[in-house]
Amino acid sequence: MTMPTPSPNMAQTPLIEPFFDKQSNTISYVVQDPASNSCAVIDAVMEFDYPAGRLTYIGADAIIKFITDNNLKLEWIIESHVHADHLSGAPYIQERLGGKIGIGEQIQEVQKTFGKVFNEGTEFERDGSQFDALFEDGDTYSVGSLECFAIHTPGHTPACMVHIMGDAAFAGDTLFMPDGGSARADFPGGDAGQLYDSIERVLSLPDDVRLFVCHDYGPGGRAIAWETTVGEQKAQNIHISGNTSREDFVKLRETRDAQLAMPKLIIPSLQVNMRAGDVPTDPDGNMVLKVPINQL
Repeated sequence: MTMPTPSPNMAQTPLIEPFFDKQSNTISYVVQDPASNSCAVIDAVMEFDYPAGRLTYIGADAIIKFITDNNLKLEWIIESHVHADHLSGAPYIQERLGGKIGIGEQIQEVQKTFGKVFNEGTEFERDGSQFDALFEDGDTYSVGSLECFAIHTPGHTPACMVHIMGDAAFAGDTLFMPDGGSARADFPGGDAGQLYDSIERVLSLPDDVRLFVCHDYGPGGRAIAWETTVGEQKAQNIHISGNTSREDFVKLRETRDAQLAMPKLIIPSLQVNMRAGDVPTDPDGNMVLKVPINQL
């Protein structure tokens, strides 16, 4: 059952520092409580050179440097969902700075689905226990004195959640910038109708809520952007505005999704991210990844 969406505390305006990853067009964020040195990290990236099989931590190191340079205390490392286009840098950051890694409770459904796709054995737990916290719809938490809550926004994936922190909302892949529209809904467990319902729920927030997106691709050659508002989305989003019906959105989304290629890093990303960012290993402890054939 979907809970009523709580009202954000518009009097709290967190300080937000974005970090752009060019490989995956992902924007990660450090969110700071304006009244203390407490902070959270949202959707951290670990770079992966697929042809070479090599991991690097350029983006995560930049986040760590920013936090340490500003004498911040990391309390939360939030994953808005199980990303299919980049590997998570969450455990790398946690090892160095602490904090709890959190994701939506429906991660369990994602783990069950992709545990089968990747033929994971019984040693792979499908209960979300790899994460420190599993958020349910409407759960509240804090970053210092900053009031935060999570709302369940399925459609892109079953475990998607939008996190509201003061007057800022972090949309994950539920919405892009207004000229980018919305995310695809054709992955296993995705559903265009659910995505419409989730977007409508986000758009029920006050118009002045600042909305921060997880990806931007610079449509039409414009500069990369990441911040908009709920009001701007309602007025300008190319996929869903005030007069878009559920039926029309589903038709548009399903037609568009049928033409999209799979993300380049979907196979390594899913294996790593459903483990809270840990790379699977072989019996000798070496990091390894599987490539399932004709399964996606």
